[in-house]
Amino acid sequence: MDIVLGASGSPAVVARAHEDAWTRFSVILDELVQELALLRRPVQGPCPLRGPIARRMWQACQPYQSAFITPMAAVAGSVAQELIASYDHEGLTRAWINNGGDIALHLAPGESARIGLYADIARLDGHELRGGIRTDGQFKVSSWLPVRGVATSGWRGRSFSMGIADSVTVLARTASEADAAATVIANAVDVPDARILRRPACELKDDSDLGSLPVTVDVPALDAAQVRRALQAGLLRAQALRAAGLIWSAVLVCQNQVISTDTSGFTALAPQPVSRQHGSVFA
Repeated sequence: MDIVLGASGSPAVVARAHEDAWTRFSVILDELVQELALLRRPVQGPCPLRGPIARRMWQACQPYQSAFITPMAAVAGSVAQELIASYDHEGLTRAWINNGGDIALHLAPGESARIGLYADIARLDGHELRGGIRTDGQFKVSSWLPVRGVATSGWRGRSFSMGIADSVTVLARTASEADAAATVIANAVDVPDARILRRPACELKDDSDLGSLPVTVDVPALDAAQVRRALQAGLLRAQALRAAGLIWSAVLVCQNQVISTDTSGFTALAPQPVSRQHGSVFA
């Protein structure tokens, strides 16, 4: 796990919170490994897990157990959520934990955090890193919103996906809930096309929790109508989750087209220079 974090407030309080977060982080992996076999099983029936992070993973995925899902769908967000608890102290105004793009937030009243969305990881290269990253979108999470978690999923990411979304970014009450929902919505962004290449997950990673389920490994350039149909399928799933109170909002991106639960139509990506304002973080 690679964690990037930031915090602001009283220097003494921030230093103590960092120390607490490091102490907690140092034993998380061992805790999860102890229950790894159960964490790789589909979510069904009562929760069989003991550890607080493992149980949080299971609970975040429980609303989706009618389809195949394991607690591992929420692991990154659940870890981030566990660590952000170290920063819930008076004198600490704002903090964020970024676990590979899955983000947990602590915001004191009146505070906010700016989130930069980088949708197409295939675009990132050394030239852009030297010249300045251009985000595909930016938004602000204010303390008055019921949002303390942001997560992104897609076929280009570090985890497997059954869909073709370049990215699906979800805002939710917690990082664990955002992580699970982003996985589910990204899986739904799909369209029939024989040129889309999929392989059993176990052939790509022999201990994958997805077993022999096919996951996306390559997506050719599709025509605009196909992309819109794929995004519409994902949007319908996102809207259902929003109506059920499981997410606050979602942004879906595929092959330079974007739609969200807060807009009524498709638009093209328009990358923009990253904000350098204090408090910025990337999903």
